[in-house]
Amino acid sequence: MILRAGAGLSVECLVLGDVLTNAYVLVGNEAPAVCWVVDPGLGPRPLVERLAAKGLRCERILLTHGHADHIAGVGAVKAAHPDAVVTVPAGDEPLLSDPAANMSLPFGLHITAPPPDETVRPGKEIHLGRLAWRVLDASGHTPGGAAYYCAAAGVVLTGDALFAGSIGRCDIPGASEARLLRNIHENLLTLPGETRVLSGHGPPSTISRERDGNPFLQSVPPGESTR
Repeated sequence: MILRAGAGLSVECLVLGDVLTNAYVLVGNEAPAVCWVVDPGLGPRPLVERLAAKGLRCERILLTHGHADHIAGVGAVKAAHPDAVVTVPAGDEPLLSDPAANMSLPFGLHITAPPPDETVRPGKEIHLGRLAWRVLDASGHTPGGAAYYCAAAGVVLTGDALFAGSIGRCDIPGASEARLLRNIHENLLTLPGETRVLSGHGPPSTISRERDGNPFLQSVPPGESTR
């Protein structure tokens, strides 16, 4: 599925693996042969083949968080594109090398990913050509989960923090429902309503649609601060 966003950004979504993880390929119109790959998950062969078929060079492998279904394909993409910068939220860096923490070990798997070339924290900006992407705190589903917002294109990549009509699971090790809900309310729902939400699973949505109709976001329970 190919989505057209603002500012000349093209977004292609490939659904990978048995848990149907959304991997995204981002291409700007300034350098149409250069891309970013977001959350390459289980079964990455179609993704790697797609990049080759389109003649794309992966400049960055961008992770929203460190769970196995979002990192399992990092090694394959990195092998095909050795110069790609593996970019990871700082708080989730330990998950890349720990199958228990990244939730693969409970399923009898030992998934790891190459170490990051770069770690990012909320507030940092990274650039795809002239398109600036701001790192937002979306932790709670994992200790360091991040979202990436491009104001010019009107797009936010939310990983497993915010879905169409739902939010990320918080009944797993390292998760906090209070933290996740507060980050969603403070850092995601405050974005312009027309911002397109591209999540780690399921269909796209918009901020206004989730703000108005997501049943998990109608109140904020008391709990820990996100700061």
